[in-house]
Amino acid sequence: MSRNALAVVRAAAVAVAASIIVLAAALVLGGAVAEKIIPGLGDAGTATRWGLPVARTLMDLSAAATVGGLLAGVFLLPLTGAKGAVRLGDDAAGYVRAASWAAAAWAAAAAATLVFTVADVLGQPVGEVLTGSELSGYVGQLPQGTALMLVVLLAVVVALLGRTTTTPGATAGLLVLAGIALLPPPLTGHSASAANHSVAVTGVALHVAAVAPWVGGLAVVCAHALLGRDRLGVMAERYSRMALWCYVVVGASGLVNVIARLPDPAELLSTDYGRLALGKIVAFALLGWFGWWHRRRTLPAVADRRPGAFARLATVEIAVMGATMGLAVALARTAPPAPAGEETPVKALTGYDAPPQLTFGRLAGLWTFDFFFAALVLALGGLYIAGLVRLRRRGDAWPVLRTVAWFTGLATIVAVTETGMARYAPVLFSMHMIQHMVLNMLTPIFLVSGAPVTLALRALKPARIRGDRGPREWLTAVLQSRYTSFVAHPAVATIIFVASTFALYFTPLFESAMRNHLGHIAMTVHFLLAGCLFFWVLIGVDPAPHRLPYPGRLLLLFVTMPFHAFFGIALMNLSQPVAAGWYEAVRPEWGTSVLKDVHTGGAIAWGFGEIPTFIVLIVLGFQWFFDDRRQARREDRRADRAAARGEKGAQDDELAAYNARLARLAERDETGRG
Repeated sequence: MSRNALAVVRAAAVAVAASIIVLAAALVLGGAVAEKIIPGLGDAGTATRWGLPVARTLMDLSAAATVGGLLAGVFLLPLTGAKGAVRLGDDAAGYVRAASWAAAAWAAAAAATLVFTVADVLGQPVGEVLTGSELSGYVGQLPQGTALMLVVLLAVVVALLGRTTTTPGATAGLLVLAGIALLPPPLTGHSASAANHSVAVTGVALHVAAVAPWVGGLAVVCAHALLGRDRLGVMAERYSRMALWCYVVVGASGLVNVIARLPDPAELLSTDYGRLALGKIVAFALLGWFGWWHRRRTLPAVADRRPGAFARLATVEIAVMGATMGLAVALARTAPPAPAGEETPVKALTGYDAPPQLTFGRLAGLWTFDFFFAALVLALGGLYIAGLVRLRRRGDAWPVLRTVAWFTGLATIVAVTETGMARYAPVLFSMHMIQHMVLNMLTPIFLVSGAPVTLALRALKPARIRGDRGPREWLTAVLQSRYTSFVAHPAVATIIFVASTFALYFTPLFESAMRNHLGHIAMTVHFLLAGCLFFWVLIGVDPAPHRLPYPGRLLLLFVTMPFHAFFGIALMNLSQPVAAGWYEAVRPEWGTSVLKDVHTGGAIAWGFGEIPTFIVLIVLGFQWFFDDRRQARREDRRADRAAARGEKGAQDDELAAYNARLARLAERDETGRG
């Protein structure tokens, strides 16, 4: 083994050792490994009390390494090859293969975590769990078991496919798959049972999604520097830009998570959970200092071909990150303080008490913080403004109406996800239906009219390295991909827009989504994306793989919209309510019967379709009018250029062909009479 490879192994060993040492100290100080003798309940034993957090720490470290290797392969290192044949470079392909080994370790650690989790839940020694039938019997019944089984399966897929992946698109697909595998375990922990679990679940999902590329990316950049590979400056600069955003997301989501579990700041010092959380905050601040120092000192050193300073500081930073991840695992093993006051059945299901009787004032003024959609609106609004600023600095214009349309669409998202609508939607089907109709049939019209893809293509700069893919090139590749061509076909987009509504509400999927906050988010995002896809095909001004003529668009509109009226009529004629178990459990005392409320929701779905139809007709009318004017001006300019060259224009050719045809018909008539 070479000297550089030994340095990489030494740095990895230091990071793992730091995480295990801090984990052990935090478990002891937090009391998570203290033996608890409860009459009538079994004890899983010392091996499980220590083995579970250690296996979980190794799982998190290997997951970060997997994400970091894939990230380096497809984004941090420049790609090679000509247009149409872009592939991974040698170093990038090597990191993808290393990520496949890390994914195998991830799967093994997740399997060990699964065994220890079953032993911990059943209160049996791990040896009895392995030799008995409990493992196979309880995996599907425990949410944690199901989550870990998903991790094992997805990690194995990444490990197998990563051995032969050589294209950027396939590597990006594996990166998405690895990102999905990160989420199940933390979402079945304390976040699912926090007082405000809707905020906690979203916060922990964003937290984990930002931590993995932050930690894993730095690990690969550090290894690249220790190995003395080329392109370190490019790699470090790209990672630094990404790390800044990861740091912001980790800080914001971590703060939200702490507030959701510790509403009283005094609990940071008075509880074991609070003290561990405070230690994590201190470690987070220290990592922020490392990032600042990188930008201030080590990145210029790398630019001057002095990578030693970066490698030394990055090695120490990796150790601190490993220690922080160990502390995070210990925090997950420590129970947060129990919520004060009695928890009602409605609060246990929704995260808050039943709302008061519905009035228009409460619907507009009873604001509810939904972390996911608040972050989504801020991100979409901020990116759009950044694109406008870049165009303005370059001296380019952008239509004001597009900007107004975009922010009107964002305002409609806020109106149905952050106001009293979000508070009443989980307990009243009629309010949920208004939320659905707005996000599926009204918001997308404004978002699509804002032309965000066109703005991005104009604002983003091409990649500085020839043959590489920057954000602009990746966006173009997605638009030109076969997947986009398939889903953006008018027939496919229409089927998704129409059929998914019937498939959701008339199957058990709807009640399952309502009982799980992550499922509820997925359902709501699907409404939004399905609507954006359909209206992109119908009235979109952004580049699209398929373009219908305007008569075809009108026909598609009039064929599609009645299906939502049929859906509403079907709801109005139901004899049994949809999701009866959920709505009976959360029905407010002042509300009507669940079936009557479902009928009201059906009436809303039946009548709401007229609003988007009217708006789309107006938009299509203006688009058709202005398109005809553009065509006429284009033909006039073509004719003027032809006249200037002394040639016949297209219109003259068409007129001459028409006159010749008339002459032939006249000659045929004369011949016939003769």
